[in-house]
Amino acid sequence: MTGGGTGGHVNPAIAIAETIKLNIPGSVIAFVGTPRGIENKLVKAAGYELYHVDVRGLRRSLSFANFKAAYLALTSPGQAKKIIRNFKPDIVIGTGGYVSWPVLRAAASLGIPSMIHESNAYPGVTTRMLARHIDTILLNFEKTAEYLKPLRPKKMVLVGNPLRSGFFASSAKTASASVSVSDAKEGYQKMILSYGGSLGAQHINEAVLAMMRDYTKHHPEILHILAAGSIEWEDANKMFDDYGLRGYPNLRLVEYIYDMPHRMAAADLIICRAGAMTVSEIAAMRRAAIFIPSPNVTENHQYKNARVLEEAGAAVIIEEKDLTGESLTAVVDALLRDDKRRRAMGDAAGAFAIEDANKRIFKEICALTGYKKL
Repeated sequence: MTGGGTGGHVNPAIAIAETIKLNIPGSVIAFVGTPRGIENKLVKAAGYELYHVDVRGLRRSLSFANFKAAYLALTSPGQAKKIIRNFKPDIVIGTGGYVSWPVLRAAASLGIPSMIHESNAYPGVTTRMLARHIDTILLNFEKTAEYLKPLRPKKMVLVGNPLRSGFFASSAKTASASVSVSDAKEGYQKMILSYGGSLGAQHINEAVLAMMRDYTKHHPEILHILAAGSIEWEDANKMFDDYGLRGYPNLRLVEYIYDMPHRMAAADLIICRAGAMTVSEIAAMRRAAIFIPSPNVTENHQYKNARVLEEAGAAVIIEEKDLTGESLTAVVDALLRDDKRRRAMGDAAGAFAIEDANKRIFKEICALTGYKKL
């Protein structure tokens, strides 16, 4: 397995690895990442061996570091070949991030079955570079195939995103198996769930806290939860106190939401970023969402992910440049007043959910390796 740089690349790789382990308990799986990526934390925590290849992404601005990145792009496949020759894998699977380039390119040149999972609506530069070389491209969005066809990939298959099973507890009946929707909602009439990722997003926190001050504190029937993220936690706490929000029982500020599937199942509206995994979770849970795409990601991936759902009537986009407490409140208030529209948005989002993604992915792994489960 290879994929790194962000949790959005690493977590799907771990999910695929776990699917392989579940179906083939005796399999041996290793990861290849960079010495600096988040994979060093996540992969090791998952209990897999991790090898390193020195490769770096290109910066958008002119920088001397780009010369180093270009050099490593040329030399890193050689490093990857040494790892592959020693490990002797039956298949090499990537999930994006620049580290996938040398590893999958090396595997293809050595004649080893190779595939990449592309979770974004618009394919990343790594996927586009590898399209003609690898055997199979697994897609999360059907629309992605349109961008890749001119590159003439050998095979593209729509499989969805591998998610934990809890994210398919999309109905009150399903969610009530462990924590009921009414329990998660704590008796409130409506519930808003807002977050900007595990690290947090300053602009989302500022806008949501302003909305709490000017709107939801005046609506005691609405439970409003904001997960501020680890980096932004201290600043968000100070703003929460400065706005005098601490005494309102319907306003909750937390660092991280640990029971996300159950909270999402209970939410009437979700305010969040638009990373591929987040979008897939929204679809799986069939929830109405306001997406605030990060403007700081390569090729504006998050906006393109969100746009696919917005065009289908499944979400509303507020770009960060237009985000204020006032603009967010206007959209939230309109949606909370329109139950019919929110239900329609949730149903439209659900059309993008592929509940058997893990099964589809394993099927493609078997097809490419010739493995037949006894």
